Amino acid sequence: MARPRRPAAPLRPSPVTDPLGIVRPRYGDGSLADVLPAALAVLGVPGAADPLGLGVALAGVRRVAVLLVDGLGWYQIPTAAPYAPTLAGLAATVGRPLTSGFPSTTPTSLVTLGTGAAPGAHGVLGFTMRVPGTDRVLNHVEWGADPSPTRWQPVRTQLELARAAGVAVTVVSRPEFGGSGLTVAANRGGDYRGAAGVDALAERMLAALAAGPGPTLVSGYHPDLDRHGHLSGVDSVPWRSAAADVDRLLARLVEGLPPDAALLVTADHGQLDVPAADRIDLDADPRLRAGVAVVAGEPRVRYLHVTPGALDDVVAAWSAVLGAAARVRTREEVVAAGWFGPVAEEHLPRIGDVVVVCNGTHAVTASRSEPPGVARLVAYHGADTAAEMTVPLLVVRG
Repeated sequence: MARPRRPAAPLRPSPVTDPLGIVRPRYGDGSLADVLPAALAVLGVPGAADPLGLGVALAGVRRVAVLLVDGLGWYQIPTAAPYAPTLAGLAATVGRPLTSGFPSTTPTSLVTLGTGAAPGAHGVLGFTMRVPGTDRVLNHVEWGADPSPTRWQPVRTQLELARAAGVAVTVVSRPEFGGSGLTVAANRGGDYRGAAGVDALAERMLAALAAGPGPTLVSGYHPDLDRHGHLSGVDSVPWRSAAADVDRLLARLVEGLPPDAALLVTADHGQLDVPAADRIDLDADPRLRAGVAVVAGEPRVRYLHVTPGALDDVVAAWSAVLGAAARVRTREEVVAAGWFGPVAEEHLPRIGDVVVVCNGTHAVTASRSEPPGVARLVAYHGADTAAEMTVPLLVVRG
């Protein structure tokens, strides 16, 4: 385990003890959107807010590394602890829970982190989304240059704000993600450095952190825990191995921190396994296809774009078929409830006319509307349970 560090942030217990209990995003008070603004405030960027209250604990810090571990939910840390003692130790001493935004899915969360804005403002409101005015469904993790990332996601990133204030900014992630639509939407403003595994990621993050004499921000991303959860399940053998890799990454970063540096570790979402008995195939039930023109979202949160005049019938049919397995709401209802934060007018058509949010461990697959591999995954995320929405913030000083 890495050498002990003094607590750099007050500990805050999770307010929800039931992993399947519903959690609302804490925009502006303790969410993923608040991490980079707080980091910029620590680095002295003019006008940057510090909603997480990191300034006192990190006084004198001139370099900040922010690492996002995909799929490392707060509720998964005890499961990972036997294979990740460094992670467990940090969570117990310098950790506190935050919420992701809604939905609790990777593209939405990466852009929420990168912009410091709620999803309703930045417009990346799901894993897949209908491009308004078309029947095209945009998969944000397979996104290139169409639509233009700077138009689809118009909010200035925190990395751009930092660079404009004279902070040296570097992004370290997988080489294949460089220049993708999602990377541009979330991380434009930073110099991109490719790193293919945990050792390269640690080496290049630390090198960028120590490269210059002035204020420095380094953003790192590691995807493997999420991937193995999806493919094999949380606490599967591959997932345990991935957790051990995360631990090695954290140990190297903590040990290598310069004296005037801090490391912030967070995640985009948690995960939960979905048993076969809790899966509903919308393409196998004519009642669920009736009146639905385009299906988007993902299995835990579905966006249904309906044919003209079919809204009430679709809401009634889905409510009757799914029953207690999901909440079926109109776009107007979920926007008014603040799930996405305030939604810009131009982003409203990206949300389905009907939004279906799964309860418990249920999921709505789409055997003909999506690639078949989606329905074969073991673990999912996207909905608003504590297991999916609650993510860690670990704060370590050099």
